[in-house]
Amino acid sequence: MDSGDILASLGVNGAAAAAHALSLPAEAYGNDAQLEVLWAMKAYNHAEVYFNLISSVEPTFLKLTKSDDMIYSKFREDFPDMDIKTLDPELLKSADAKEKWRPFCNQFEGIVEDFNYGTLLRLDCQKDYTEENTIFATRIQFFAIEIARNREGYNDVVHSARAKAKQQQDQC
Repeated sequence: MDSGDILASLGVNGAAAAAHALSLPAEAYGNDAQLEVLWAMKAYNHAEVYFNLISSVEPTFLKLTKSDDMIYSKFREDFPDMDIKTLDPELLKSADAKEKWRPFCNQFEGIVEDFNYGTLLRLDCQKDYTEENTIFATRIQFFAIEIARNREGYNDVVHSARAKAKQQQDQC
């Protein structure tokens, strides 16, 4: 079932209740399967919107947050040599990586809304979100890497592919 169909089936009151539930702190819940489905749907919807955005607008012109300049400069200061074209999951998830990422992420508390919420991140920026090409990351990790990909031209291939496909479709 499409995530839009699931949300529509909740109705206005159900969707409002779901939105409220997602805004509560994690400590308010145990391992609730329904809540995990809602979080997964929210992360998927975010990924879908973002991919459509970089497909439709030249990524170098995108501004993802009001703090893009600060996020980018701090990211490249802390991770100057990170290969962002094709991410190695170990650079995000290993114990050593988590120790390096933690202070980076925490400096954005109060600056970037929901900085530590979970979101989906593409490993290879030239490909779409798929099970094999997706990792779960914090929102600030997503912003840092995707802002860098946009500014450094790595996401241009996604936009170019969509523009080329549209041009071919228009010619038919």
